[in-house]
Amino acid sequence: MPWQVLIGNVAAVSLVISVWMHLHYKLYRLTEVQAQLGFGLMMGLGAVLSMLLSVEVGSGYFLDLRSTLLAVSAVYGGPLAVLVTGALTAAQRISMGGAGVEPALISIMLVSALGLAVRIRFGRGTADAKKAVACAVTVAAVTLTMSILHRTGNPPVTTLSLAIIAGKFAATLAAASVITYFHAFTLERDILKAALTQAPDFHYVKDRNSRFVVTNLNVARDHHRTRSSEMVGLTDFDLYPSEMAQSFFDREQKIMSSGEPLVDFEEPLVEKNGRQRWFLTSKVPLRNRHGDLIGLSGVTRDITEKKRLIQEAVDSKNVLSQAMTEMSDGLAMFNPEGRLVFCNDQYRAAFPGSADARQPGAHIADILQAVMRSGERIDVSPDAGEDWIETSAAQLFLTHDSEIPMFDGRWLRQRTRLAADGSALVVVSDITAMKHSEERLTQLALKMKGLADTDALTGIANRRVLDEAIAEEFARARRVDSALSLLLIDVDHFKAYNDSYGHLEGDNCLKAIGEVLGSVTKRPSDLAARFGGEEFAILLPGTDRDGALRLARMLLSALHRRAIPHRESSKGTVTVSIGVASISERFTTPAELIEAADQALYAAKKNGRDRVEVAAAQARAA
Repeated sequence: MPWQVLIGNVAAVSLVISVWMHLHYKLYRLTEVQAQLGFGLMMGLGAVLSMLLSVEVGSGYFLDLRSTLLAVSAVYGGPLAVLVTGALTAAQRISMGGAGVEPALISIMLVSALGLAVRIRFGRGTADAKKAVACAVTVAAVTLTMSILHRTGNPPVTTLSLAIIAGKFAATLAAASVITYFHAFTLERDILKAALTQAPDFHYVKDRNSRFVVTNLNVARDHHRTRSSEMVGLTDFDLYPSEMAQSFFDREQKIMSSGEPLVDFEEPLVEKNGRQRWFLTSKVPLRNRHGDLIGLSGVTRDITEKKRLIQEAVDSKNVLSQAMTEMSDGLAMFNPEGRLVFCNDQYRAAFPGSADARQPGAHIADILQAVMRSGERIDVSPDAGEDWIETSAAQLFLTHDSEIPMFDGRWLRQRTRLAADGSALVVVSDITAMKHSEERLTQLALKMKGLADTDALTGIANRRVLDEAIAEEFARARRVDSALSLLLIDVDHFKAYNDSYGHLEGDNCLKAIGEVLGSVTKRPSDLAARFGGEEFAILLPGTDRDGALRLARMLLSALHRRAIPHRESSKGTVTVSIGVASISERFTTPAELIEAADQALYAAKKNGRDRVEVAAAQARAA
């Protein structure tokens, strides 16, 4: 009979855990408190069901798996969950009555307390095998203890009681293992879902009928939805004109039927307002672990701006090409022996220093001799010698383009093409304007690189630049035994500031702090950067701890003078907390220097904010 009861109880426990897993998966948007209360309620109902299926093994004593669900609730749900589970379990046991009510209530409290101890020992965020075993051991230990106390005067432990304890241990271990697996699965699912829904561009997954299964927020917003879930179940026919939607549908069905992915496919889209947008799309068929087709995954990037820039570049090139075609270029023809057969006036005008030598009948070697003597080409020395003349003359009979810098600042492009009879056609164009454009583009590229190194909001250096600078300066400081200090700065109560004033004012606040950082870093070697969110950093090469403290206090004073209002702060204005760390023998990597500054920053927060703290093992400054 006890075994039948245990089997029935195991079935009840399995049912309850299965129901919770399905409900939790469906209701994944629950808050942490709601999830704990729901878990506790479900485990409590399971415990009640287990007790309803129990059998009386002694006068007022019942055999069931309530302890399993209590322990699981405490270990995996936490205090709120076990409070609900314990209350329901205790109420049911009291209603059942009998001589064992008092021991049963003690058992409930013991299992709950020990379960919470296991949760604290292994951490609330972990779900591994050791935690599951500890949960099962808790139930077995409490069951054994209560069995010994209950059987005073009789053999304290019988074969049956040991079997029951072993059964409860196994049932608890199984339940805890299932929940452990479910937690790991849920975490993996949440990570994948977060990666998909929060990624840039347009990410989406469709089923075999081209219905959206999941999208990221960008897709929803582009189709005037506020949440990704609103896209689920829709098709392109719900979003685009039928002809366009049919084209999308046919292309996706072809991808899924052929198994061939679509990579970097450019497609235009004309919106209702007539505006044309361009998208770069990649789509791949999806198969399950058995190889069965289940849908497709797509990534689409809006390249409208890129296409516009490319078109502008093509248009500019066409304009330049047309201008080059219509301009009066220099033209010359040399015979196979290297003698000038024909040239126009523009050809001679392009080379004023050697124009007299560029006459029909002149040999290329004589022309090059005049070029060398006149010094009209700044890339040719007047004493270049016969080797240069011989090498350059040989290039006349090679198809090639070359750019020639002239003494007067002009640039010429010389294009040499060979005819079928071995003669050479030379076309000379003035490309001075184009070379200047290249220089401007180079300068623009350098400017764009500077923008890539700058935080878009505050205008100071970004995290990537800071990380590179810390690595470089740390290595230099260790190599030459010089000082190096790092300040980590965090805006106090910034979330409250955002909540009170709004995110736009929050951005203005961060900009103002960036300006203050820039005002106190005077040396070219000092680097003020945005560390992330409302955190900033100042890297001070060649600066020891005392110098870093002075600058940190200057920063606090400068921010006090700026007096940015903050009604949610006890100070009345925006303040910052600063952690200071200076290089020492105990730091072997830049990460350790950053960690030390971060610990000091934490201490500044803990000790009242609006202050400076120095890393441990260094003197503290209020």
